[in-house]
Amino acid sequence: MSVKLSAFVWDGCASSGMKITMVAIMARLADFSSDEGVCWPSVATIARQIGAGPSTVRTSIRKLESEGWLTSTSRRKGNRNNSNMYQLNVKKLRESAAAHLSESEASESDTSKSDAPNFDASNFHPSESGKNNSFDPPESGDDPSVNSKHDPSDKKPFCQVAPQPDDEWSVVNRSRQVLRHLNKVTGAKHTEAQSSMGHIKSRLKDKFTVGELCLVVDYKHAHWEGTEEYQYMRPKTLFIPGNLPGYLQSATKWDKAGRPPRYEWSALKRNMQRDITVIPQPDSSVPHGFRG
Repeated sequence: MSVKLSAFVWDGCASSGMKITMVAIMARLADFSSDEGVCWPSVATIARQIGAGPSTVRTSIRKLESEGWLTSTSRRKGNRNNSNMYQLNVKKLRESAAAHLSESEASESDTSKSDAPNFDASNFHPSESGKNNSFDPPESGDDPSVNSKHDPSDKKPFCQVAPQPDDEWSVVNRSRQVLRHLNKVTGAKHTEAQSSMGHIKSRLKDKFTVGELCLVVDYKHAHWEGTEEYQYMRPKTLFIPGNLPGYLQSATKWDKAGRPPRYEWSALKRNMQRDITVIPQPDSSVPHGFRG
């Protein structure tokens, strides 16, 4: 997430007369980007997060590209298309934000000149200007949400990232690992839609680990492969609260047994059952010298 580019978007794009949908798309791309402006979120992800349709997002991205705000490059993985890679025009964003700030400063300067007759220079002491709660606007422009009180620390960034509950970004990244593993094992093409990612993220927030979820995928793949039940190899079935604990218990035993193939399971189960049910018979012989 690039705080710098996010500030450029809100200072530059929003003040340039750009439609709010396009501003929102630029803001989401900036959130996904590195400071160099490179990111590759899917259209579906952007559409879901800004509450717009995928076709609206695609149309807006093409317009942004034609106006020079970004460039896009298609990506492929084998025979499958991946989400496009986007390169934001950092130079244009920076220059647009700087131009907006210059206009803001000029406007404030004009206002101060018009108020000059009411200004008493004798009451102004430069050495005390830092004590008057004055605000020297950074790249945030005229955003009223910015706290205008003077911050005595020069080391703090002008914009702090709000803490994410439950370390949301980490949960998303770990959910992607599980989904990629599921697709790799099954050959499926589950996307990062809420119907798939939602169940995985919920179980990770319940303190299950990526390794445990991937183990369940491996176990149920071995269990259901070649059967009608294989159609249920999907997040909605594997990771719902009513299924996952039982699946994980069986998967852990299977893993400790060396992950045997399914055709050996019946024999192993019989052997285990035999070990459990065989009870030693009591000694019924009469001790020597004992009269009945």
